[in-house]
Amino acid sequence: AAAAAAAAKEGGGGGGEEDKAKLQVQGAVSTAGATKKAAKKAEAKAKKAAMKAAAKDGGGGGAGGGGGGGQGLQGAVKAPPAAKPKPAAVVPGRPLPTKSKLRPNQMSFNPNVSLPERPVVALTAAVLVGTAADYELVSDHTRPGCALGLPSGNGEVAGDLAMARFVAKQSMKGGYGTASAFLGGSSDEETALMDQWVDYALSLSKFGSARRALSIQRTLDPLLVSGTYVVGHSMTLADVALFASLGFPASDEGLAEVVAILPSGCPTLRWMNMISQHPAVREAAQLAVGVAKNDEAKLEAGAEIDPLLTGMGYLEGATPGCVTTRFPPEPSGYLHVGHAKAVLLNDYYARRYKGRLIVRFDDTNPTKEKDEYQTSIIEDLGKIGVKPDVVTFTSDYFETIKQYALWMIENGLAFMDDTPQEQMQKERMDRQNSRHRDQSPAEALEYFKLMCSGKEEGKPWCLRAKIDMASDNGTLRDPVLYRQNVESPHHRSGTKYKAYPTYDLACPIVDSIEGVTHALRTTEYDDRNAQFAWIQRALGLRRVRIQTFARMNFMYTVMSKRKLTWFVDTGRVTGWDDPRFPTVRGVSRRGIDVGALKRFMCSQGASRRIVNMEWSKFWAENKKEIDTYSKRFMAIDGKDHVALTVTNAKEGGMQFLSTDYLPKDPSFGKRLVRIGRRVLLERVDTEGMVVGENIVLTRWGVVQLTKVEGGLEGVFVPDGDVKAAKRKLSWLADVPENIPVVLSEFDNLISKEKLEEDDKFEDFINPDTQAETEVIGDPGLRTLKENDIIQLERRGYYRVDRPYVNEGKKLMLFMIPDGRKKAMSGLDGKLAHR
Repeated sequence: AAAAAAAAKEGGGGGGEEDKAKLQVQGAVSTAGATKKAAKKAEAKAKKAAMKAAAKDGGGGGAGGGGGGGQGLQGAVKAPPAAKPKPAAVVPGRPLPTKSKLRPNQMSFNPNVSLPERPVVALTAAVLVGTAADYELVSDHTRPGCALGLPSGNGEVAGDLAMARFVAKQSMKGGYGTASAFLGGSSDEETALMDQWVDYALSLSKFGSARRALSIQRTLDPLLVSGTYVVGHSMTLADVALFASLGFPASDEGLAEVVAILPSGCPTLRWMNMISQHPAVREAAQLAVGVAKNDEAKLEAGAEIDPLLTGMGYLEGATPGCVTTRFPPEPSGYLHVGHAKAVLLNDYYARRYKGRLIVRFDDTNPTKEKDEYQTSIIEDLGKIGVKPDVVTFTSDYFETIKQYALWMIENGLAFMDDTPQEQMQKERMDRQNSRHRDQSPAEALEYFKLMCSGKEEGKPWCLRAKIDMASDNGTLRDPVLYRQNVESPHHRSGTKYKAYPTYDLACPIVDSIEGVTHALRTTEYDDRNAQFAWIQRALGLRRVRIQTFARMNFMYTVMSKRKLTWFVDTGRVTGWDDPRFPTVRGVSRRGIDVGALKRFMCSQGASRRIVNMEWSKFWAENKKEIDTYSKRFMAIDGKDHVALTVTNAKEGGMQFLSTDYLPKDPSFGKRLVRIGRRVLLERVDTEGMVVGENIVLTRWGVVQLTKVEGGLEGVFVPDGDVKAAKRKLSWLADVPENIPVVLSEFDNLISKEKLEEDDKFEDFINPDTQAETEVIGDPGLRTLKENDIIQLERRGYYRVDRPYVNEGKKLMLFMIPDGRKKAMSGLDGKLAHR
């Protein structure tokens, strides 16, 4: 068609040839099914070729050169001036990548498609090379396939195998030998063989599952008779691609479906079983199934895993037996309920997934740390039922961390800086580079040695990471990694070290070294997560997956270590275990139940929304638990009580009745209750009594009043109607065996619901936070031990802070709030009921 168009132009008036050419063009267009636009494009191309030929024939002369039918065309085209060189042909620019709605390193796929249709090969590659935590998995119900946002932000790569290759090649930039082996290694032959098998796996996609399985078995059996893997001596992309072609049978159920198709005992079955048990394959299956965060893969048939507690979410990529969490407290104070949430969540996931919990003391600041705090933390963990699998110390890794810091300097990833702190803060705010940022590694090493020597001239210097001063994320603007500290000897290493790593450097290093798989952090660390990942990538460390949760705040409460210390130092509380304190030992003395604490903290676990919780919600949850085992007793106000004479009761002697410790659960056993002719009642309960009224003495029975004025008297009605009586009263027989008891109530230390940043907390101190009431107690209270939790009927729940010893050392009971604003009976305490 192009030739015909050219002939038509050059032919001038050649009628027959011109018609023939036009027919050829029309015929060609018709035959090819091209559109009119395509024909015009071909004609334009021919015209351009003719113009070039005419210019060449014309040489340097004028319009008269050339001959024949090209006369008119030559006149329209000027030859280029001889003095000017012919311009070089312009090469069209490379088309820009298509725009993507995916952010860099987002891996998106549809959660409603089957497992093999998800990016299982790419996820396996990411897990195998240790970079799975670098990718954010996105659930997209509208996406037909899978795609990965490119790190540059310029587009995306689609398709599982293409994504897998890209993921592996990206990790090779960090020097991962695993990635090279996964793509076939350094051998061109093995790489070619691997590509051949990947192509083969792709070619099977048009067949049904049974035919695919049999085809793979017949092809692989001869190879696997003497080999373990399809190519080479480790798992490669070829193995995973073929495994995915089988349906990615990582679960027992999936394996059973393929086993039913293949001949028993064939080598391919052995290979398939081996691949299905590979940790990278199992984790990839969990990641693929859990993308919508509402499901998890059941890999082992019959394996028991506890259902999630209400409020908790699945742990991303977690497989039973392969989870390690950590709780890294700083030994510079006592644990509070915010810490309790963090450690309980870590402990919950470690136990649910049959993994392990590391408690690691982040002892990188010797100025604040003490053995006292370290010991108290271990004790407090025991109080809330947490038993770590291993206890470690960041200080055990000081030398290792130092070597990583030196490596960063030698490789231009860190520099030494003596910029004053205030100026450094301003430069970071203004995104201005430090004047030392471009110093040579040799110079930086000298200053690092000076800092670590402990000499005075080394004090101003600190090590800073060289990340990105232009970043919108302030934590990436060259953070400080190492500082000198010679103020106090370290409580474990003494004076061996004169400079210490910051938490920002130590945490990602030690997490990776200790095998932590999931680091649970509060949302206040969200900006620092990018810094955490940068350090692990820069140092070529195994990645740790981060899962975030909201910090726990309570109304009318301060959690700050500095503010709590002020209360202790000024004598407003009795110590760090004061029951008004939000410390673990404080709320333990108040009467928490460990099971209730765990449920309450886990009920808030998956939420990323920071809220100020009401203490009443926690105490209401606590009440549900302690009500199931709190034995019932009775007590009467020691001063404000009246006597009732039961005229038909026996006088003298030891008389008892038998009653259940826990009426709703007889399995707790029975106890004996003293009865007698003279009993004591709460004065507030007797107001408005009239002669002839029936009252109920709880656990004893009905008494009909015969006298009110001048002293209460009544007769016991053996078969009285308990339900008909309006008053159901607590009481005690007036006997010498009764004991003196002191009831303590507590209120909030802070009078304002939520302190603002500019509030001075000292201006909102509650002046009335503790009250005591002396009561006469049931003789059965003599048997109680410290930390027992009981209910005084119609008064409330109490924890035994000190058992009864004698008249001089009375029984001390601490009231446990139950979440109600008012007591159910008329026996309100002296303080607000909360």
